[in-house]
Amino acid sequence: MKFKQVTLFGATGLIGSYLLEFLLKDSDIHLINVVGRNPFHLQHDKINNIVIDFEDVSSISNSITGSEAVFVSIGTTMSKVNGDKIKYKSVDFDIIFNIANACKQKNINQFIYVSSLGANANSSNFYLRLKGEIDEAVAKLNLNSTSVFRPSVLLGKRNEFRPGEKIMQFVMPLLDFMIPSNSKAIKAEDVAKSMLNTTKNYKTGLHIYQHSQIIDL
Repeated sequence: MKFKQVTLFGATGLIGSYLLEFLLKDSDIHLINVVGRNPFHLQHDKINNIVIDFEDVSSISNSITGSEAVFVSIGTTMSKVNGDKIKYKSVDFDIIFNIANACKQKNINQFIYVSSLGANANSSNFYLRLKGEIDEAVAKLNLNSTSVFRPSVLLGKRNEFRPGEKIMQFVMPLLDFMIPSNSKAIKAEDVAKSMLNTTKNYKTGLHIYQHSQIIDL
């Protein structure tokens, strides 16, 4: 499937940076709207850099206009928001929901975003509960096609230092033989590649991808 235009939120993150790399190399994609709070550092003929205020819903809506697929790989950490759960939710829930809702209003063909293994709106864990809540909220929008990616620990080099994740990246591959298939660590590069691949074979409705399905893609 050829795309005249796609939009990517989260191009500077671990998965997003790989995804942008694949999008740039894909001859089927002609234009990539790279949306963020700040100007994007990379200049390329296929990149249309759009700087927005994420609290302005109309800006989000305008940034995806004309796109056939919208990719979202954004999130924050407790350290970035100084432990403020309200600020955390404003990123990991509000922004993602507002993008998804804009896709509904604009009748975008495909919405693809990153959630988490263990996402559950009834979880006692704040992070997993929030991921479950956003997954449920997006599902209720009944978009044309929604692909939810739920990877476990991501393997790859981040621009920022996350000590807890760094430890898990080291430990989990050593224990790989003991870990259930859907809980295994996975390369961020593989997740990004699968996010792009899922757009190649258009399927309507809601689709959730965990480790084994991501690898199959």
